[in-house]
Amino acid sequence: ALRRAGGRVAARGLRGSARARTAMPSWVIDRYGSNEVLRFTRDMVFPIIHFPNEVIIRVHAASLNPIDLSMRSGYGATALNMKRDPLKLKTEETEFPLTLGRDVSGVVMECGLSVSYFKPGDEVWAAIPPWKQGTLSEFVVASGNEVSFKPKCLSHVEAAALPYVGLTAWSALNQVGGLNKSNCSGKRVLILGASGGVGTFAVQLVKAWGAHVTAVCSQDASTLVRKLGADDVIDYKSGNLEEQLKTLPLFDFILDNVGGSTEKWALDLLKKWSGATYVTLVTPFLVNMDKLGVADGMLQTGVTVGSKTLKHLLKGVHYRWAFFMPSGPSLDEIAELVDSGKIQPVIDEVFSFSEVPKAFLKLEGGHARGKTVINVVSRQ
Repeated sequence: ALRRAGGRVAARGLRGSARARTAMPSWVIDRYGSNEVLRFTRDMVFPIIHFPNEVIIRVHAASLNPIDLSMRSGYGATALNMKRDPLKLKTEETEFPLTLGRDVSGVVMECGLSVSYFKPGDEVWAAIPPWKQGTLSEFVVASGNEVSFKPKCLSHVEAAALPYVGLTAWSALNQVGGLNKSNCSGKRVLILGASGGVGTFAVQLVKAWGAHVTAVCSQDASTLVRKLGADDVIDYKSGNLEEQLKTLPLFDFILDNVGGSTEKWALDLLKKWSGATYVTLVTPFLVNMDKLGVADGMLQTGVTVGSKTLKHLLKGVHYRWAFFMPSGPSLDEIAELVDSGKIQPVIDEVFSFSEVPKAFLKLEGGHARGKTVINVVSRQ
């Protein structure tokens, strides 16, 4: 990927330097469970550059996502441990102590031997994949291909609210759903669960691309969602949601952040035989692997998605699953939208680094309006 930086076109490459530190402050878990498993330590192993395309980032701000709550309880452990050790070279569980947190906004401290796209001192942001050590720490290591220059118009606290939800929405809308600025104009898009982190980003993104946006959320979030650009806002608590949506013209695209029983009727709201697409972010992939093991879980997942895809294709609509995908180049495009004023972060509450357990409890309470952000640099 290429991006113009400082008047020159830079290519994502690699380079590096050494560092002598051995430990750092971090919030970790030593076992899976509820909030009491969170533990603060000043002795977390300092991240090491293992590959020439990696960088070490000093974390200025991080944020929490629902996946952090799920991972704290052990969700996806089977698949994630397979990703951490695909050849089963280690005989013991080695994910602990495990640092949660996926979002980071901070400053590059060290670069791998081949990194030329970034240099120490660059302000960057990233979303770290869930199989890697997370960002609720003083430093984090990331692949250079996962990192992007932070939007200039945002502070670190503001920037930390966007990468994970932004890339999740980008994956669902663009990479899986096929929407972009060239083909989205005038399309009718329905977003279920529009007031959370992914939903608030998705509303802004498809609106920036010229779509007509119908957003579903609770009444107390309607003002926020309208401010973000939604044309129609439906309160799911004000009556039968399915019946309310059936009174509207059919849709070209549905993004489902809710799942559950919604999937049973939502696809009937799409225009038939027109290329209309339903994309859900609620999938059984990791749950299947946790319950059935790697082989049987992957088989069951393949059967499920295959049968659903075929069933709905025969009815004239496309059915898709989407997942978070780490991508520095996609963050480059998102940063341009942010700096042009088309996308803004939506922050529910900011906590200090010492208040991480309190932030988890806030997220666990549900009904957040945007993101829960951790101001790491203020930990002193």
